[in-house]
Amino acid sequence: MSTQPLLQRTATKRIALPVRVEPKVSFANERTFLSWLHFTVVLGGLAVGLLNFGDKVGKISAAMFSVVAMAIMIYALYTYHWRAASIRRGGRGPYDDRLGPTVLCVSLLVAVIINFILRFTNI
Repeated sequence: MSTQPLLQRTATKRIALPVRVEPKVSFANERTFLSWLHFTVVLGGLAVGLLNFGDKVGKISAAMFSVVAMAIMIYALYTYHWRAASIRRGGRGPYDDRLGPTVLCVSLLVAVIINFILRFTNI
């Protein structure tokens, strides 16, 4: 009989186990992307309405809302591809988005404030 223990621990040997990513993670990523796009389409519709039926101030506001909507679309596409690639690689990392909603709120707040300022100063 051997005197060595049955389970030996070695610090140099690491066991690599494949990480299984469930399909619902990919579907959640796609659902989030579609939600962001839905919001940008609504914001773009508002911009088109202001462009078609507004005066000079309405056209300036439409341009601001259009720029915000396009920037959000590009950011949502970038975030979607980053998350999808990370999921395919089996990354465990945090997929939360702390920057996007903050930038969205600040940019919309700035656009609305500029719209009010232009409307009430009668440029």
